[in-house]
Amino acid sequence: MINLPQIIFSKVIRAVVEFKLINDGDKILIGVSGGKDSLFLTYALETVRRRMKKNFSLIALTIDPKFTDDFNEKISAVKNFCNELGIEHVTCAVDIAKLIREQNNKNPCYTCAYFRRAVVNRFANELGANKVAYAHHLDDAVETFFMSLLSSGQLTTFQPKTFLDRTNVTVIRPLIYVRESEIKNFVAKNNFDVLKSPCPFDGATNRQQIKNLIVELEKTFPDLFSHLASAMRKDSIGELWDAPKTREQMRENYFALKFGGNHHV
Repeated sequence: MINLPQIIFSKVIRAVVEFKLINDGDKILIGVSGGKDSLFLTYALETVRRRMKKNFSLIALTIDPKFTDDFNEKISAVKNFCNELGIEHVTCAVDIAKLIREQNNKNPCYTCAYFRRAVVNRFANELGANKVAYAHHLDDAVETFFMSLLSSGQLTTFQPKTFLDRTNVTVIRPLIYVRESEIKNFVAKNNFDVLKSPCPFDGATNRQQIKNLIVELEKTFPDLFSHLASAMRKDSIGELWDAPKTREQMRENYFALKFGGNHHV
């Protein structure tokens, strides 16, 4: 079953090597929702495990967010997928739907992501996993970067590798160089049994708006995506203004301007 194209495999290996994502003895917990990205991640990591001489193990976790009543029926496809790859699969129910309702007008995506991460980290500790793998790809990173710029004025995105000192777990994102279109094509070509997202907000999120905006802007600026991807690197920063000074920091210059000379207070 393992036949990942070399061009995609090379991108995964580049991420693993460049950011030192996998070490001997690692036990990696994969967050598997049943969507195309997480299924592909599971497949890709098993490909790495079989092809490379790294001694690490994999285990998959699927969370039931209680958005629908037919979770157990649908998740059987994910369990079969993992079984075919020889990967242990476990499930956990968390009533995220209820938690979202209790948050009133707070961002449902933030609430969902927060509690999902908390559960995954807890299970990683319980299962003895020292790393958690998420299926964020290059498009996700670029969209996060662009969304952060537009919504908060900050140049930031998630990291390929992050150590969480509270849980002693390291989060890794091995698909960081893979485009979403490559995942879609591979999953479709190999007839993966992909689950439709049960999220009631699917397709109506801020991230989806950013995704659509990038597609629209690329009609005028064809290189927009690649330029945004390049801008995420620390060495891409050109001439930017200094950080804003506080009133205290500007105090001396202000009095010098007002009274003349080098006025000190």
